[in-house]
Amino acid sequence: MVTRKVEIMVGVFMLLGMLALAVLALRVSNINTWTTPDGYSVTARFENVGGLKPRSAVSAGGVVVGRVTGITYDTETYQAKVIMTLYNDFKTFPMDTSAAILTAGLLGEQYIGLEPGAEEDYLENGSEIELTQSALVLEQVIGQFIFSQANKSGEDE
Repeated sequence: MVTRKVEIMVGVFMLLGMLALAVLALRVSNINTWTTPDGYSVTARFENVGGLKPRSAVSAGGVVVGRVTGITYDTETYQAKVIMTLYNDFKTFPMDTSAAILTAGLLGEQYIGLEPGAEEDYLENGSEIELTQSALVLEQVIGQFIFSQANKSGEDE
């Protein structure tokens, strides 16, 4: 009888451990809600989206105001087109709002940061954000630094 009780306790412990791992995996993969709030679709074009993914956060002032819903490549402009859904609670972003791809956290999760402008007209469904700043790619920054250092040493000779 005692062994049966121990087996049941071990089974419950294993089940709780697997449940905790599943919750952790969902949190890390940015799937923290089963439903998405209603919103309106806005697009922005970037030269480089870096590691941005669908379901990445769209935030303004540190508050999540939407999610990235899709990323495509425009073969006419040779730019990445990011489609994002902004929640209906945030319908007052001016037309001259700017968007930048930023990095947060130790794991380098990328998100879109919105900086509201000053126009009186607001973004609506189907609008495009014109002012964008692409992701900072570490390899490019290091390459530029090395190249500039090589030019300096070449000029010193």
